[in-house]
Amino acid sequence: MATVKDPSAARQPVTLGMVAEAAGVSPATVSRILTGHARVSDDKRSAVEQAIARLKYQPNILAQGLARGRSLSVGVLTQDIKSPFYGEALQGVEDVLSQAGVVPLFVSGHWNIKDEVDRMAHLLARRVDGVIVLTGRLTDAQLQEYAQTLPVVVTGRNLKGRNLVSMRVDDLAGARRATQHLIELGHRRIAHIAGPQDHMDSVERVQGYRLALEAAGLPFEPRLIAYADFNESSGLLAINQLLEARQSFSAVFAANDQMAYGARLALYQRNIRVPEDVSLIGFDDLPVSRFQIPPLSTIHQPVYELGQAAAEALLKLIDGGKSKTTLPEPQLVVRESTQRLRS
Repeated sequence: MATVKDPSAARQPVTLGMVAEAAGVSPATVSRILTGHARVSDDKRSAVEQAIARLKYQPNILAQGLARGRSLSVGVLTQDIKSPFYGEALQGVEDVLSQAGVVPLFVSGHWNIKDEVDRMAHLLARRVDGVIVLTGRLTDAQLQEYAQTLPVVVTGRNLKGRNLVSMRVDDLAGARRATQHLIELGHRRIAHIAGPQDHMDSVERVQGYRLALEAAGLPFEPRLIAYADFNESSGLLAINQLLEARQSFSAVFAANDQMAYGARLALYQRNIRVPEDVSLIGFDDLPVSRFQIPPLSTIHQPVYELGQAAAEALLKLIDGGKSKTTLPEPQLVVRESTQRLRS
C-alpha cells in the first residue's frame, strides 16, 4: 500500500487525492464511497476509512451535494422562532436533519400571509431541497403550487398532492379530553378561551369542547367562549372579558398553554384562586407548564415528535419516496391547577 507524508505537519489542506493515495485506490473510488454509491470490497472500504481518519480529511459536503443536484439545506417556515411551542418543534426538525447532514434555514412568518409569501420566496431563491411549513396562513392552493417546484411538508393541515405531505395532531380529541377532565371533577359551567377561528386547530378545539359538553348532557353556551390569539396577553384579556360580562364559571379550558398562563395571571389579579375557586387546564404541555404556580394541568401533544416526523417525511420526499406518518394521540396530564368542584 502506498504511503504519503502526513500533510497536517505542514498545515496543508487534505485533498481527496491524498486520501486515495494513502488508501491505495483511485480518487473516483474514494468519491463513490463518500457519496454512498460505491460497490467495493470491505478491505478497500476499510482502507479508505482508515486513511480519512489518519489524515483528518474533511469532505466538502456542499460540493458533494451540488454534484447530486442538492444544496443539502431545507427551509423551515415557522411563525415565531421565540415561541416555546414552535421552539419544541424546531428542535425536533433540527435533530433529524443534523443526523442526515442537512442544514435547516429557519424563517418566521409572524402569522402574516404577506410575510409568509416573502419568506418562501427567500427560501426558494436559496435553492433549498425542500420546505417544512409549520402551520401558518398560506392557503392550501398556495402550498400545492409550491409543491410543484419542490418537496413540501406542512403541519396543521389535511392536504394531498404530489410532492406534498401534511400531518396534524388530533386537536378535537385532545380538547374533548380536557373538557371531560373538568366535567369528571364535577364542573358544570366551563369557560373556554379559544384561539383564532381562521386556524383549523382552534376550530377543532372548540368542537371538542362542545362535543364533551353535549356528551355529558350539558348545554353549550356561546357566552362562555372568549376568543383570543394564542399568546399570554390575549389569555389575560379573555378572562377579563368573561368576568366583566358577569359570566359565572368554575373552570376554564384554554386552547393553549400560553393563553392559560395569561388566564392564571388575570385570575390572580382579581383574587380568584386556582384551583380553589377556578380550575384551569391548557393544551400543549409546554416544558414551562410544570413550573407554573400551581403546575398547569394540560393536554400533552407531541410537538417535538411532530418536528421530527416533518423532517423525516421531507427527507423521504427529497429522495423520491413517500411517507405515512402516524402521530401519537394527545394525552391528558393532570397537575395541581385542576381539582374537584367544591359543593
